[in-house]
Amino acid sequence: MVSRGVEGVRTRQAAGEPPIAGVRPLGTSPDVPQRPLDPTAVLGPPPPTDRLRGWIVTISLTLVAGVVRFAGLGYPTDGGTPVFDEKHYVPQAWQMLRNGGVEDNPGYELVVHPPLGKQLIAVGEYLFGYDGFGWRAASALAGVLTVLLVIRVARRLTGSTLLGGIAGILLICDGLSHVQSRMGMLDSFSAFFVLAAFAAVLCDRDDVRARMALVLTEGRIGDTPYGPRLGVRWWRLLAGALLGWGCAVKWSGSYWVAGFALLVLLFDVDARRAAGVLRPWVGTLRRDLGPAVWALAVVPVLAYLGSWWGWFRSETATDRYAVGIDVGTGGPWSFMPDALRSLWYYSGKVLEFHAGLTTEASGVHPWESKPWTWPMGLRPMLYYYASGERVTGCGRSDCISAVMLIGTPALWWPAVIVLGFALWQTLTRYDWRYAAVLLAYAAGILPWFANMARQMYYFYMAPVAPFLVLATVLAMGAVLGPAGAGRERRQTGLLVVGLWTGLVVANFAWLWPILMGVPITPQMWDTQLWLPSWRQ
Repeated sequence: MVSRGVEGVRTRQAAGEPPIAGVRPLGTSPDVPQRPLDPTAVLGPPPPTDRLRGWIVTISLTLVAGVVRFAGLGYPTDGGTPVFDEKHYVPQAWQMLRNGGVEDNPGYELVVHPPLGKQLIAVGEYLFGYDGFGWRAASALAGVLTVLLVIRVARRLTGSTLLGGIAGILLICDGLSHVQSRMGMLDSFSAFFVLAAFAAVLCDRDDVRARMALVLTEGRIGDTPYGPRLGVRWWRLLAGALLGWGCAVKWSGSYWVAGFALLVLLFDVDARRAAGVLRPWVGTLRRDLGPAVWALAVVPVLAYLGSWWGWFRSETATDRYAVGIDVGTGGPWSFMPDALRSLWYYSGKVLEFHAGLTTEASGVHPWESKPWTWPMGLRPMLYYYASGERVTGCGRSDCISAVMLIGTPALWWPAVIVLGFALWQTLTRYDWRYAAVLLAYAAGILPWFANMARQMYYFYMAPVAPFLVLATVLAMGAVLGPAGAGRERRQTGLLVVGLWTGLVVANFAWLWPILMGVPITPQMWDTQLWLPSWRQ
């Protein structure tokens, strides 16, 4: 029914017919002329018409991402064993395969992240074996799917298949996203779930406005001063589930739960206001807040708990039966199932570990960094380094093989300007696209400023990188100019955007040896390290 109403709006618009007048507000005389309400203003601009071309671009770039992300995926290893923080998650995933979905946890309560990311790593290990390719396959696939998503999201935000394709190219050529998706770690999964949730929120926004436009065409907007009830919003429910799974990879996913819940409510207020609802804020609180709590609070919790299926069914999982041993059977929470109380106790121990993970208590990690360095990627991380007799292939006896987590400078170094432009567009033009991307970006970085004593690392920016790409593409769209701009204006804009994109691609190609562990000479190694902060 909604789709027919939306098509009717589009048909009237295409035929040049006048907009349908809105219903008079409550309490006014029918003899008083009212301002016509245009359903197309609620819907916003029509989506791109080149659907086939859009999917050809999407699929083609996704295949390119697959080649780039999976090329030589099994290298490097530390003598056949994982490297860097893979040493935590890869063996735990392998333990899940042997123990019915739970880790051995010989260190007792030192399994410091929820299980979903390790379960996904375990799928790759089950399919391909316990080697570099097997324990990185799932992460690489998540990285490829994230490229697909960023193309579709950018296309939806800009209405341009060209800019959507550029977004895919930028993410493919982002060194941080590239390296992180080729590691048996958790952050590639976090990036996928967060971006997927953002895409679902955008689809929910468009769906809500389509429903509002239908109500407007049917003349029911003025039935109450609060606007209509919108029924079941499947995209919002999907967003809630995706956010819950993001939290089931890492607890930092909760930052986006709060951020996207705020974003959805602001979208709802804007949709009601655009439709001519008399009291859009009160209408949103009365009509949308309750269902939003269900979709973006209860559903994420259920999705999160579902990832603990192995722990719930296990007889030997750590703290599975803490109630009655470490936790009393009485008290104000005794009405809760013992399993949930035991999980709460276990999670409390994990939280204690994270709280104690400070520089003062644990010492200075050689590659830790603080969040003010992250927007421009000023402090990368060395994941792997080998030299001397262990490395051959550079034509000398003193070859070096290294893998560094570096955000491509041509993409990351303009970040302050790009984000500043997005903020300017938000405050002066009230452009919801920039505001949405900024909020998603901020949700991934601002919470880390609350505890500066904690050990922190640049790879925490992996879920934020797609939003840097989206902010960059929106800025490129402004440089390119609107479709109706003059020929010279468009050509100049296209030249600037093309050079900017080409610079990112060329920069990525230059960094390729130290993103992939390709054997290079010491001299080449020195030329790759551009800043003093890139060295240990």
